[in-house]
Amino acid sequence: MRAMNPTPTLQELIDQPIEAIIPHRGTMLLLDAVSSFSEETLSARATVRADAWYANAEGAMPAWIGIELMAQAIAAHVALLAMRGGGRARPGVLLGSRSYKALQASFAGGAQLLIHATELLRSEEGHGAYECTIHDGDVCCAEAVIKVFQPADFQSFIEGSFSS
Repeated sequence: MRAMNPTPTLQELIDQPIEAIIPHRGTMLLLDAVSSFSEETLSARATVRADAWYANAEGAMPAWIGIELMAQAIAAHVALLAMRGGGRARPGVLLGSRSYKALQASFAGGAQLLIHATELLRSEEGHGAYECTIHDGDVCCAEAVIKVFQPADFQSFIEGSFSS
């Protein structure tokens, strides 16, 4: 009998359904799958659905939703890093971006987007920064540096946010 491998391989991590990687569900789950993953980077795929809640009259996704695509790619990176070590990702929050640059007004209905996130900073306290891009084929559609935070105690962090 073959022993179970307690540490998943990179390919096993990537091959999981996206729902096993990030907590987003239903209409808020924008990513289709992870394409590649390393210690510092992640690439994910997303399809622009013409019948989705975000679709405009032409079936396109407004470019401002690109920040959420980037945030979900970052969440997937953080989760896969934790899973690779045998754990689970802690909940986190998107702090924002100083410079989200959309190079077009929307992503066309049916477009197959590639979201790439490269970690720039990771602190022991849970702060992080990622350089992110969204491509439609060879065309860069959006870029940003996104700042995130994973508090050690998410519940206290959230409660403290509302009490101040």
